[in-house]
Amino acid sequence: MFGCMSARKIILTYSCVLLQLGNICAQQGINNNWLMGYQSAAGYPGGQTLINFYNGTPALSYDSLEMDFNHTHANISDVSGNMLFYTNGYYIADATNDTMQNGSGLNPGAYANAFSDGLGIPQGALIIPKPLSSSVYYMFHGSVDNYPGGIGSRAYQLYLTTIDMTLNAGLGAVTTKNVQVIIDTLNCGKIAATRHANGRDWWVMVHRVNSNKFYKLLITPTAILGPYSQNIGITRQWDAGQAWFSPDGKKYAYYYVNGGLDIFDFDRCTATLSNAVHVNMPFENGYNVGMAISPGSNALYVSNTYHVYQFDLTASNIPASQLTVATYDSFMSVFPGFPSGFATLFGLSALAPDGKIYITTGNGTMHMHTIDNPDVIGLGCNVNQHSVQLQSVYFNTLPNHPNYFLGCDTSCPTCLVGVTENENENRHIRAMPNPTTGNFTLQFNVQSVSGELEIFDVMGNMVWRDYVAPWSQYKRVDISKLANGIYLCKILRGDNVETLKIIKE
Repeated sequence: MFGCMSARKIILTYSCVLLQLGNICAQQGINNNWLMGYQSAAGYPGGQTLINFYNGTPALSYDSLEMDFNHTHANISDVSGNMLFYTNGYYIADATNDTMQNGSGLNPGAYANAFSDGLGIPQGALIIPKPLSSSVYYMFHGSVDNYPGGIGSRAYQLYLTTIDMTLNAGLGAVTTKNVQVIIDTLNCGKIAATRHANGRDWWVMVHRVNSNKFYKLLITPTAILGPYSQNIGITRQWDAGQAWFSPDGKKYAYYYVNGGLDIFDFDRCTATLSNAVHVNMPFENGYNVGMAISPGSNALYVSNTYHVYQFDLTASNIPASQLTVATYDSFMSVFPGFPSGFATLFGLSALAPDGKIYITTGNGTMHMHTIDNPDVIGLGCNVNQHSVQLQSVYFNTLPNHPNYFLGCDTSCPTCLVGVTENENENRHIRAMPNPTTGNFTLQFNVQSVSGELEIFDVMGNMVWRDYVAPWSQYKRVDISKLANGIYLCKILRGDNVETLKIIKE
C-alpha cells in the first residue's frame, strides 16, 4: 500500500510539473496589455493609453479608439502579447478595434444604456480561457440592476458570455451572451478568479448583498458547476472597492470603506474560505478605493484615498502589522484645458506583469502611482507617487486579470494526473538587446517562486545581484558602468538555474 501511494505521488507530482509548465508556456503574454482612456473624438488629452508590458519595461502609446473606458475593463491577448479582444462592460471589441461579431448588448438594462461609454463598476468583467481549449474564452460580467433609484448599487445576476476565436476569420465571435449563471442580489463587480488546485480548472467568486455569503463557480472543460455558497466573515451591505486572490491562490481579500478589509485563507481544492481576519479601515473622504496583493503573496496594500497601508500576510497578527507606507504628497495632475489640475489621490490597485503594483489616482488624471518593491515589508516597498505619466486622461481604469500562470498543487487529492494544456517543457531566457551598451531586459518564463539574478564577469567574479519576483516575466538590468566584455547571467530558483551570455559593447 505504501509503495502504491509513493508511486502515485511521483506520478502526481510529475503531472503537476507538466501542467504548471504548460500553463506558463501556453499563456505567457496574455495579460500584458492594459487599456484606459475616453473621449478620443475630442482629441488630446482625450483618447486612449495602451500600456504594453511584453518587453519588460512598460511601453506607453497613444491611440484613438471607439471604445471608452470607465472603471470596468477586461481584455486578453495571445501568447505573443497581441490583443485578442477587450471590453468596457457595454460591448466587446476585437483585434481590429471594431465591435466583435455579436459582441454588442452586454448587461442589458437601464444602467448599460446610460453608460454606453463604459460601466463604472470596478472588476465588473473577467475573462478566462475555457479549460483545455485554445480558442474558447469565458467572460463573466455584471451590471447595476437597480439603476436608477434605490439606495446602494446591486446586481441581480452574474452573466456569462462565451467567445470563440476560431470564428469570423480568426477575429472571434460571441456564441452565447448574457447567460445567467448566478441569480441573486449581489454586490456589484469584484468578480475574482483563481485556478483550481488541479492547475486546469477555475474558481470564480462573488458576494451577496446584505449577507456574509460568497458564491463560487467551478469552471471545468465540460461544465460550469455551482453556484456553491459559504457564509463567513462580516455582513456586507452594497459596496464598490476590489477583491483579489493572492497570486499563489492561498489568500482571498475583499475591501471597501463601508465594510473594511477582510482577509481569508483559501483552499484551491475545495474553494473553502477559512481563518477570517477583519480590519476596520478609516474613512478618508473618498469612495474610490482599492487593494492589491504582492507577487510573492506576502504583502497586501490598501489604497485608501489619502494613504496607502501595508499588511504583512505572513504575520501571526495581520491587523497589528498595518503600516502607513505612503501619504498623498499634494501633487496635481495638470493637462490641457485644466491648468489647475486634479489631485493624484490613491484609488484602485492592481498587480502588473512587471511585478509592480499600479494605483489609480481617484480622479480623471494623466498619472498613476506604483509600488516598486511590493514584496518588501516596510517602507522599502517604495510607493512611487505619480511615477507613471500616461498618454491620455483616464478614469481609474485597471484591467481585471487573474493569475493565468498558477499551476497544480499536489496537496489536493483530486489533482489531475497526466493532463496538460501544453507539454512544452522548454524553459528559456533571453536578453533584449544583446549585444548591449549596458541597459537590457531579461525575459524568462513565469515561475511561482521568487529567484535571484547573478551576473559574473569572465574571471568568475560576481558583479551584479538582484531579486527576481515570483510570477514576473522580465527584469531590467543596467551594467552600463561595467567594462565592455562578455558576462554570464544566472537566474536561480531553488535547484533550477537558467543561464545566458551577455555581450556588452
